[in-house]
Parts: sequence; C-alpha cells; structure tokens
Amino acid sequence: MTRASEAAAALSPEEFYAEFTRRNAGVVTERQQRALSTATVLVAGCGSVGGAAVEPLTRLGVRDFVLAEPDTFELNNLNRQQATFRDLGRNKAEVAAERVLAINPHARVRVHTEGVTQQNVFELTSSCDLIVDGVDVTTASGWQAKHALHRLASLRRLPLITGWDMAGVQYVQCYDYRHVPEPFNGLVTEDDLRRYGVWELIFKAIPVQLIPPDMLTEVAPNLTNQDYSVPQVIYAAVMFGAITSHMAARLLAGEEVRDEVHLDLHEQVRPATHRRMNRAEAESLLFALRRTSALGLGSPDPEKDEQPGANGEGTRKAIR
Repeated sequence: MTRASEAAAALSPEEFYAEFTRRNAGVVTERQQRALSTATVLVAGCGSVGGAAVEPLTRLGVRDFVLAEPDTFELNNLNRQQATFRDLGRNKAEVAAERVLAINPHARVRVHTEGVTQQNVFELTSSCDLIVDGVDVTTASGWQAKHALHRLASLRRLPLITGWDMAGVQYVQCYDYRHVPEPFNGLVTEDDLRRYGVWELIFKAIPVQLIPPDMLTEVAPNLTNQDYSVPQVIYAAVMFGAITSHMAARLLAGEEVRDEVHLDLHEQVRPATHRRMNRAEAESLLFALRRTSALGLGSPDPEKDEQPGANGEGTRKAIR
C-alpha cells in the first residue's frame, strides 16, 4: 500500500465517504448525495448495459449493491464491457463486485450468479430502492426474466431504469413504478411473451423512429441466423452508465426525470447536413424488413401486417 492508501484505509467509513464524494459537491446536491449513500441498488444483468452502470454509480456514491448475472466474460465482450483479459471465463457479477470494492472498500455487495429468475426475483427486489435493468433480451428466457423483474418492480412500486445500445445510440427508459401503472407501461405484456419472438418483442419495446437506420439494415438479413450477434460498441454502453447514474441520483432523492433519454452519438458527430430518417420512413423500412424476413420478426404472417399510412401511423401500435 502507498502512504495515501494507508491514510485512506485508516479513516472510518463515514470519514472515507465524505472525502470520497467531496468533489461531487456543487453538481450532486446534498439531498441526492444522502439518498445515494443510503440506497440499495439492484443491477440485474452486468453485461453491456448493466455493467456500464456499476462503476459510475459507485463513484457517484452508491455503497450498497445487489448484482445479478449468470454469464461469464467472453473475448468478444472486451470491446465494450467492464472487464480485462484476466477476467475471461469469470462471472460478470463477481467481477463487477470486485470493482466496486476496489473503489470503495466500505461498500456492501451481494452477488447472485444465477442471474434473475422466476424463482429469485422476489428476493432480489425485496431490499432494493432502485433497479437497473440490464437483463439480456436475445433469448425467450431472457424476456421472461426481464418481464418478471418489471412485474415485481411494479408490485413494489420501485423506480427502474433500462437501456438499449444500438450502433451509436443509447436509448434509456425510466419506468418509475411509483407512478407507472403496469409493467413496461403496457408496451410488452405477458400475453406478448407467449405470442411473439425475440425480435418482435424488441420492436414493441423501442419506438421504431429511434432505431438507427443503419442498425435496421444491418439486422434485417440476419433475423433468421441463430448465431447472429447484434453489433455493440463501447461508447454506446458508456453513455448508459453516465445517464443512469444521474437519473438514479435524482430518482432516489425523490426528484423527477424524463421517461426516456435518446442520445445518438453518430448523429451529433456527423456533419449538420446529414438528414435523419423521420418516423414514416422508419416505419416503412421496418415494414419492408417484415416482408423480406422469413422470420417476420415473430409475426405469424408479415404479409398480413398493415402498411403504415402516409403520416407514418400504422395500425400496429406495438412497434412504438
């Protein structure tokens, strides 16, 4: 240990926390800092999205975590997830827990390497004040777990933050179940889980006009490819951590936040002459994908889907 670390280790937990968060003052309010210091945050899924939130939340002042994740790190995760070469093969929640304690040795972290399941979701949510939902949605079982998490959050009236990284876009949704009346605000129901495939469920949860056109065209030819992995990059994941940490501070302090935040880094960096696709164009592209995809994004018969009207308001409200 260095002299500085020895001096820090000699501090009491409260003395450590006061100095640790001192540079937050002036940006993080006293009320927010108190709320962060006493809150328990459940991070459900510690991969690209959930994993990106753990360190910013720790540095902002959260010191009580419940981390749930069943998967281990693979080499192709290292382009964007909070891990190193030495972490390959290790459980993601366990690695995240070590990172929390390396930053704040007085933090409390409980790890559930089974992830979120129908059997443990009641226990996972029993002591938390806020949920970060990073549950994987690439499988039907993932959607079942995700929906169970939202049902319990709704039952317990807990605020929940989730996100979607798509190319250069980070789309963050806040379901504050202290006010939102039902899981996913009705966008994805339990009946939908039985009726639709993974892709159709994703398009029900995300407003189609917010999906980058290049992502739609990238995904289209791969909808029936069971080995396909959606491209994801570090800067989209990092944006989730930044947005979520600020949202969490406000929510825990009883302050309002937007229901959604959409940041398109590619759009911000491109020349101003670049024109973004409007809603009607996006829905027309999505309709074309349905027609050309053998999978039909989970629809029983994509030929029967009604085309969007001239104003882009098609009859399939589910894609909003």
